[in-house]
Amino acid sequence: MFRRKSVEDSLAAIDDPERSLKRSLTSWDLAVLGVAVAVGAGIFSVGATAAANYAGPSVIVSFVIASIVCALAVMCYAEFASAIPVAGSAYTFSYATMGELVAWIIGWDLILEMLLASAVIAKFWGVYLGDALGLFGIDLPLTIPIGPVDLEWGPVFIVAVFTALLAIGTKLSTRVNSVFTVIKVGITLFVIVVGFFFVDASNYSPFVPPAQPAPEQSALEQPLVGFLTGLEPTTYGVMGLLAGAALVFFAFIGFDVVATTAEEAKDPQRTLPRGILGGLAIVTVLYILVTLVVTGMVSYTELAESDAPSLTTAFILVGADWAGRVISVGILIGLTTVIMVLLLGLTRVVFAMSRDGLLPRGISRTSHRYHTPVRLQVGVGIVVALIAGLSQVELLEEMINIGTLSAFVLVSFGIPILRRSRPDLQRSFKVPWSPVLPIVSGVACLWLMANLTTLTWLRFLGWVVVGLVIYAIYGYRHSVAGRDPLKGDVAA
Repeated sequence: MFRRKSVEDSLAAIDDPERSLKRSLTSWDLAVLGVAVAVGAGIFSVGATAAANYAGPSVIVSFVIASIVCALAVMCYAEFASAIPVAGSAYTFSYATMGELVAWIIGWDLILEMLLASAVIAKFWGVYLGDALGLFGIDLPLTIPIGPVDLEWGPVFIVAVFTALLAIGTKLSTRVNSVFTVIKVGITLFVIVVGFFFVDASNYSPFVPPAQPAPEQSALEQPLVGFLTGLEPTTYGVMGLLAGAALVFFAFIGFDVVATTAEEAKDPQRTLPRGILGGLAIVTVLYILVTLVVTGMVSYTELAESDAPSLTTAFILVGADWAGRVISVGILIGLTTVIMVLLLGLTRVVFAMSRDGLLPRGISRTSHRYHTPVRLQVGVGIVVALIAGLSQVELLEEMINIGTLSAFVLVSFGIPILRRSRPDLQRSFKVPWSPVLPIVSGVACLWLMANLTTLTWLRFLGWVVVGLVIYAIYGYRHSVAGRDPLKGDVAA
């Protein structure tokens, strides 16, 4: 269970003609992928929700905290990706540093993150499609009755489109993605500029609202740290600011997805660090500007009275209803690219685990024509479409955050281990002040995890247990490294 797959074997695996991916992505492509997955519906809603229910105007600080934690973790991803430019992201990095069992757990967590994120975002796409059609006076039923259940056709349609594009080729998909991303960033900037004309400085006071009891929250619905310390459920105050940071971290989930494309990047030692860090810088600026606008336009107390706080809510409250159409189009375009990148990342993680034998190796075969895992891409698309079209998957939204943060923790702690075990590896990017910064990154991610709800932790532990059972029954026995000792290093 503690056998490691050497870096050399990870690099050699990409030469398998039956399981090879085409290197075609540039630094620009990677940066756009990061921006595409991070600038989605969240930029129009997650900040407003966190301000209304957790932090008030201090949600600006929540975003700064989340972006700093993400930047620290992303630097660790960039170093790993420049040293081991292989598909699989945190799963592959953990396999080389902490062994097979840890790699399986983190791969299983990444599947949780990207599967739920793909399904949740596809679900929201269908909802916002209905809103957009309604704003333009188009009345179209969004569900199709199939026997005893109703299928939402919107999520199924968008997943099917991008599944087909990704199966045909990653480069083609990134070109389509680039066009949509430029459009949605333009809409975001337009909304920010217009919104600043409605900002009232008095709405920023009090910047950190005093803590208030939240008796409607059960023990399982409060942050884990509050549950363990016996604190009464509260909202706002310092604890609300920190809980807001854990919530808005959802806005930064895309950058570990970018690392899953390492095997498809041209000159990955240079392009990956530039693409990942460049995309993060753009996204952080956009999120902080949007948050300044939404908390300055209306009081957080007015947002809290809304059923679904969002940037649209802020514009309606100041009498600029026309902005609803612009924002609805922006959200729809934003969600479109998010779905594509998440489907890409999910497939690449499963592809890497399958190639190592921890999942059936047959599903990792790539097409000789397209150089993509066509069968796997289609299979993943079908699963995501069914979950999004038939279930209330949005109720598990917070599970996405804990899956991402768990990956960030292991990647952060893995940097000092790889530095010590393989100082000879070529690294075009190095995390400064190692091991201090990687350890700080890991601890900060653990702290954000502790500010997620106790119920989310219980669901997460249940997912991990299911994964361990699958590993014991199948993965451990079929591992390529386990069958051939030359394919892995056995930890002492």
